[in-house]
Amino acid sequence: MKRIDVPLREFDPEIHAAIQNERHRQETGLEMIASENFTYEAVLEAGGSVFTNKYAEGYPGRRYYGGCEYADVVESLAIERAKKLFGAEHANVQPHSGSQANMSVYLTILKPGDTILGMNLSHGGHLTHGHPLNFSGKYYRIIPYGVRKDTEVIDYDEMESLARREKPKVIVVGASAYPRTLEFERAGKIAREVGALLMVDMAHIAGLVATGEHPSPVPHAEFVTSTTHKTLRGPRSGIVLCRESFAKDLNRSVFPEMQGGPLVHIIAAKAVCFKEAGTEEFRKYIQQVVRNAKVLAARIASRGFRIVSGGTDTHLMLVDVFSKGINGKQAEEALDRAGITVNKNAIPFDQNPPMTPSGIRVGTPALTTRGMRESEMEAIGDWIADILDRIDDESVQKRVKKEVELLCEKFPLYPKKGV
Repeated sequence: MKRIDVPLREFDPEIHAAIQNERHRQETGLEMIASENFTYEAVLEAGGSVFTNKYAEGYPGRRYYGGCEYADVVESLAIERAKKLFGAEHANVQPHSGSQANMSVYLTILKPGDTILGMNLSHGGHLTHGHPLNFSGKYYRIIPYGVRKDTEVIDYDEMESLARREKPKVIVVGASAYPRTLEFERAGKIAREVGALLMVDMAHIAGLVATGEHPSPVPHAEFVTSTTHKTLRGPRSGIVLCRESFAKDLNRSVFPEMQGGPLVHIIAAKAVCFKEAGTEEFRKYIQQVVRNAKVLAARIASRGFRIVSGGTDTHLMLVDVFSKGINGKQAEEALDRAGITVNKNAIPFDQNPPMTPSGIRVGTPALTTRGMRESEMEAIGDWIADILDRIDDESVQKRVKKEVELLCEKFPLYPKKGV
């Protein structure tokens, strides 16, 4: 029988090589996908801990397995830290992802066929807010709202009129590709006027909310969901915050209705990230993320590219590349060849198909984690424009790739040891 203490490089050289290659890719390139970040070594350590061996179905103090005394410590810490960080009455830290966090809320308050008012995916929303290919669109009646064509900012008047006409059970606010401040207070008033509940998916902006760089949805929403790996800079996972009156029903929706055993090692990693998110150092980090995004957007705009909605209030921006005669797929691939990773993305009222959309989504959390600031954003904005202005010029891509690698050497990732 094979020993369990054989190191990965010996046990599975192929997977070991893939991990090392991915580490090299992350270290030598500019990670600018808005939903990605570089987490802490402490989070990686907790996430790779012996808690991966432990089943802990149930909740602290009420488990279906023995030997959960330390799992209870970990989950209780994660719950209390999440509640304190966001000022929430209740927190469930067991959802494995943001999508499952959203599903758990729907299971708590909706029945199949009930009406959801959610943001249109093509205007910046998320699959779980009602896309027809997602469970949300298959099991519920979806009424989409979106942005105004002239400002590309959410049309709250439209949201209100749709809510009054359609009488949804829940209004979902939140986005995966929307660069402006969300008006939770107004959405809450609309929900109350029509007898709906308000659910906010703050996956992208959770770090900004935690530090006061974006208004909090917690005072206005019955439910708030989030991932923990984007601007929170934690492990890939999800959480749900809610009013105490929904706590028991929500907990039952997560377990046993939706999931079995929680991932205790990832809950431990979440607890670590919640602790860090409450520090002054993290607040300064998020402030820099937002400053970097504003500078980057302005620099790209100065080179003649249209920024959707005219700029950004957050950590991300949408760049309309089709106005320059190229599509998002072409832009993503050209930038990737130069060591700059972004993702193709639809823009509001996009006339192009989803796989060749008119825009790219660009974010600053990961670069800011590496320590990059305004001067680096200006240089990077020029590199992006250089490549997109001469999309087929391999010499430009090679030149920028060298400059990218030199910049990355100045801002090493996980410099102490190989993680």
